[in-house]
Amino acid sequence: MSSLSRRSLAALALCASVSALPFAAQAQDDKVRVGLLSLVSHAPSIIADERGYFTDEGLEVELIMFQAAQPMAVAIAAGDVDFGITAITGGLISLSEKGAVKVIGGALHEVPGIEGQKYIVSNAAHDAGLTDLSGAAGKRFGVTTPGSSFHYMASKAAECGGADPSDIQVVPLNAVPAVAAALTTNQIDAWGVVPNIADPLVEAGNAVEIGRVADCIPGYQVTTVFTSSRRIQDNPDSVRNFLAAFSKGVEDYNAALVARSTDDADRAEVVAMIHKYVHTDTPADEVAARIEVGAMEIAPGAALNVASVEDQLNWFQSEGLVPESITTDMLVDSQFVESN
Repeated sequence: MSSLSRRSLAALALCASVSALPFAAQAQDDKVRVGLLSLVSHAPSIIADERGYFTDEGLEVELIMFQAAQPMAVAIAAGDVDFGITAITGGLISLSEKGAVKVIGGALHEVPGIEGQKYIVSNAAHDAGLTDLSGAAGKRFGVTTPGSSFHYMASKAAECGGADPSDIQVVPLNAVPAVAAALTTNQIDAWGVVPNIADPLVEAGNAVEIGRVADCIPGYQVTTVFTSSRRIQDNPDSVRNFLAAFSKGVEDYNAALVARSTDDADRAEVVAMIHKYVHTDTPADEVAARIEVGAMEIAPGAALNVASVEDQLNWFQSEGLVPESITTDMLVDSQFVESN
């Protein structure tokens, strides 16, 4: 592991150790703040807010936008955010050891027969011979931060192609738009990312698809729902209410964009809701295709694939990104949703 990875996670752990202990700002009433990224896969929270599902459960919600997953985990520990929906990261796992946060449900996941995340490469890398994952060794993979889901997918890409994960170069770029820009301008060679981002880059001629993440990581629980341990202890009803409302948003999202079992008017309404937070720089008359293309399924009922979470924990430990003493029970509280 690079010294940059160690410094980044050390700084995150220091921040967590200071902010997580008092829980001074932890909200315990029915006003909750929900962290999410500007990605279509975070749509269920947006839909639940727009359609009043949170209100129906007695919750007053504020949506808080983040540029990457790890800062969201720190915000949960600090009490600045009450619920988060994003990928498992080294920061989140380290915070679980401190008793600060818990994974309480599942969100985006890889499902057979439904389009999923893709490995894409820059035009320059493709022209130089990177046409499948067997050529991953020595290549630069873009990630937001060390210990992110992008880092995990990059490592799995190396293994999938027959290389050791240490044979690839991981390039931290802090935010999703920065990774996309770096790939487009040939500053990095490869990236594993959701189809809503991958497909437009490929269709525009700015990248080339060379593989599917599901082929390398079957059953991957891509993102999870998490909250603070303090909230679970002091206000478990708010956790149940949040998950109930979130699950209604999941149902609407899956029906409109994945199963496409609703009518055109409902789908247009859902797209308009998402557009308030995602692809906001794209005109409304152009955004539907970008939002709808390659929509991945969100786990119905926020069901959690614990086996996938365990695999991710094992990977973080094998990379030396989190202590080996951390267990799945420290990370996951599965009392609120169906799990397997």
